Amino acid sequence: MSQPVSELGYEAARDELADVVKMLEQGGLDLDHSLALWERGEALAKRCEEHLAGARARVEKALSHADDEGDPR
Repeated sequence: MSQPVSELGYEAARDELADVVKMLEQGGLDLDHSLALWERGEALAKRCEEHLAGARARVEKALSHADDEGDPR
């Protein structure tokens, strides 16, 4: 959990987010640790959304380009 969120790829961010959720659901953590995990989880979720938005834009661009060339789908 030491790598900056901004450097994580989608899969790494998703996997770490799942781990964070699991730790928070198990409970037993002190308040400061819980808050730090929650903040990290929020950042990881945002990073995943950024990756997905980028992938969506790439697909839309590719489909638009195919339409412009008259390629059948």
